[in-house]
Amino acid sequence: MRFLSIYKTVERNTPPTQQETTAMGKLIEEGMKAGWLLATEGCLPTALGARVRRSSGRISVTDGPFTESKEVVGGFAILKANSKEEAIELVRRFLQIAGEGECELRQIYEPQGGEHDCPQSSDRAEVALKA
Repeated sequence: MRFLSIYKTVERNTPPTQQETTAMGKLIEEGMKAGWLLATEGCLPTALGARVRRSSGRISVTDGPFTESKEVVGGFAILKANSKEEAIELVRRFLQIAGEGECELRQIYEPQGGEHDCPQSSDRAEVALKA
């Protein structure tokens, strides 16, 4: 199974320290070699970004920084794990190094079949009727 881990934290406008960079580099190297880390990237400050939104058929663009946000996406990782519980343990290890913040963990849809395939349209209708 693959999982997307979205790291959310209070925005930081200073680069990581050498100690933080070294510790994270070791974890990334270990994860890549072991095969449980498939991809990862950190994000630059929101001042360099933009939000693009579609609402009522109109597109709007808001340039950063996003000061109204208490937490912003600081980065992401794609993890390979045998279960949600294993993915949670991998994220716990990451947070021990990354520091304050949270990770939203979402299983990635894999069309070849699996335990948590997206329901078919008829299944969704049944779920909606039961709600």
